[in-house]
Amino acid sequence: MAVSQEKVLAVNNLIVNFKTDNGMVHAVRDVSFELNRGETLCIVGESGSGKSVTSKAIMGILARNAIIAGGNIMYRGENLLEVSEDEFYKIRGHKIGMIFQDPLSSLNPIVRIGKQITEAMLLNNDKLKLMYNDLISDDLIHYKNTLAKMNIVINTEKKTIDALKSEIKNKNYKNEADKRKDEELLKTKEQQFKEFERETKAKYLDEAKILKAKLKETQKEAKKKVKAYKKEVDAEYRKKLTDIKQKKNLGNGYDADKYKEELKKVKIERQDKLKITKAEAKKRALQIMKEVGIPEPEKRYRQYPFEFSGGMRQRIVIAIALTASPEILICDEPTTALDVTIQAQILELINRIKAERDLSCIFITHDLGVVANMADRVAVMYAGKIVEYGTAEEIFYDPKHPYTWALLSSIPDVDSKEKLEAIPGTPPNMIYPPDGDAFAARSKYAMNIDFRRQPPYFKVSDTHYAATWLLDPHAPKVEMPKIVSERIRLSLEAAKANKDIKIVSPTDINIMDQDPDKKPDKPDQPDGYFVHVGIDVT
Repeated sequence: MAVSQEKVLAVNNLIVNFKTDNGMVHAVRDVSFELNRGETLCIVGESGSGKSVTSKAIMGILARNAIIAGGNIMYRGENLLEVSEDEFYKIRGHKIGMIFQDPLSSLNPIVRIGKQITEAMLLNNDKLKLMYNDLISDDLIHYKNTLAKMNIVINTEKKTIDALKSEIKNKNYKNEADKRKDEELLKTKEQQFKEFERETKAKYLDEAKILKAKLKETQKEAKKKVKAYKKEVDAEYRKKLTDIKQKKNLGNGYDADKYKEELKKVKIERQDKLKITKAEAKKRALQIMKEVGIPEPEKRYRQYPFEFSGGMRQRIVIAIALTASPEILICDEPTTALDVTIQAQILELINRIKAERDLSCIFITHDLGVVANMADRVAVMYAGKIVEYGTAEEIFYDPKHPYTWALLSSIPDVDSKEKLEAIPGTPPNMIYPPDGDAFAARSKYAMNIDFRRQPPYFKVSDTHYAATWLLDPHAPKVEMPKIVSERIRLSLEAAKANKDIKIVSPTDINIMDQDPDKKPDKPDQPDGYFVHVGIDVT
C-alpha cells in the first residue's frame, strides 16, 4: 500500500525529564518526528534510549514524577500535552491505540477475555453522541488547530526572551556598562515581543473568530441531524409496535409467546440503532478475535488469560486495541516476550491489519531484524535523542551514524563471514547527560569535538538526516565497519534485479537548514577538534 503524505501526528522538540532521589533524569531530549497516514515509523534503540517514554508521552500515561520540559505533540490540531484528562479520554484508545510489551501484564488475570475486549465498546456505547462528534470533528479540529498554531508561534518567540534573561542572569560581567547594555537590549526585546504577541493574537484570533462562528453553525446542524435521526428511529419503532398490536388484535396466529417475541425483537432493533448493546459488542468482539487469528472465538470468548499461550495473549491485546478502530497504533516491543516463530506470526498479523484498516503505526523495538520487516521510515534513538532518521532503505543501505553502524554490526547474519562486533561499554547516566555526542565514549570513531559539542543534524537527502560530526566537511574520511559494508554489498547484489536503491554520496551531505550551495563554515573551535580519539575495540 502506498504511504499517504497526509500528516496524522507530529512530535516537535519533545523534552521529558524525571524527578528522582538521585537527581533529574533527562530521558527524552529534543525529539522530533512526523507520522503520515498508512505509514509505519520504527523507533529503534537499546534499552534506556527513550523509546517507550516517547510513546507514553503521546498516550498521556507518563509516570507522576515525569516533567515535560518542552515541545509539543500535535494530533488533529490539538497539542496532546495541553489537553485535559477528560479530553484525552476521547483520544486514548479511541483514536490512538497501544500494544504493550508483555501481554500477560496487560490483561486482568481474573476477568474473562470476552469482557476485557468488549469493555471499551460498552463504556462508549452512545451512538448518538458518537454521531454528533463525527459531524463536528473537522470544524472543531480546524478551530483548535488555529489556536494551537497561535500559542506555538508566541511560545517559540517567548523562549528567545527567556533564554536571553537566563544568559544575563548567569553572566559574569567585568563592568557595569556591559551589564546595562545587555539589560537595555533585553528591555527592547521585551517591548518588541509584546508588540509581536499583540499582532500575532490579532491575526490568529480574527481567523479563530470566523472558525468559531462556523463551528457553532456546524454544531447546530449536527444537533438537528442527530435529533432527526432519533426521531426517525422512534417513529419507525412506534410504527412497528402498532403493526404488531394490530396483528395481535386481528388474531393472525399471534399467541402470547409470539407477541412477546416480536415485541422484544423490535425493542432490540431500536436499541441497536441508538446504543452499542452487549449482544452487538459480543458480535464485534468475536469478529475481531477471528480477524486476529484466534481459533474457536466463541469458546475462547469465555476463557481467562492464563488459558492462552503467549502468542494468543498478544493477539487478544491486539484485538482490544482494535475494538475502537483507532487511526494510530503504537506497538511498544510487542514481540519481545515471544519466541521467534510466534514473533513472525504477530508481525505478519500487524502488517496485515495495518493494510486492511489503513492504520498509521509507530513500532518501537531494539531489534533491527524486526525493523527490516515493518518500517517505512526509521528513527534511531540513543540516550534520549534521535541520532539518525530516514527511510528503511536509507538506514539499512546507507547508514551514517556510528551507533547505527554498531547496531547493524551486532546482528547475526547467515551470509556475512565477518566477526560480529559487540557495542562496548554502557549508555551514559542521563542524570548527567554528556555535553557532546552521547555515543562518543563507546565509539572508536569519536573525535575531540564529539566530547565537547553536540552535533547538528546533517542532511544526507531530503528524507535522511544524521547527527554525527563524521559528516562535517572538515572531519577525516571514515569507512563504515567492514561487516556492514559487506552486508550492504550482498543485499544490493540480491536486490539489483528488481529494485533501484539510491545511495547518496558524502559530497551531497549538508547541515540541516543550511543552504546546500554554500560551503559550510568551519566550526569556531581550536585545531585538533577533528582528530580521532575513539576507544580501541579490537
